[in-house]
Amino acid sequence: MTDKTLTCKNCGNQFVWTAAEQEFYQSRGLQNPPGRCKDCRELRRAEGGGGGRSSSYGGPRQMYSATCSNCGKEAQVPFQPRGDKPVYCSDCFEKKRSTSGPRRY
Repeated sequence: MTDKTLTCKNCGNQFVWTAAEQEFYQSRGLQNPPGRCKDCRELRRAEGGGGGRSSSYGGPRQMYSATCSNCGKEAQVPFQPRGDKPVYCSDCFEKKRSTSGPRRY
């Protein structure tokens, strides 16, 4: 393998993907080259992106206002309540989770 020059999809700067990095990718079964330079990858990680639900979805998670079904307080939840299921504030959710027993998968 030889070093390759790639272009970062975030900042547009060119960066070198070394032969050693390519071997590392291959050893992990990764088939695609990195799309971002080291600085943009580090910035993305620092902002909380790069895995699972990441900043590639367009930034911070949208929160929705709801009224807690248990105590009636205003709650901020990461989904839009539909009205067919109860919605809990974080305090009531934690209490409900801790008293509901072990989770089954």
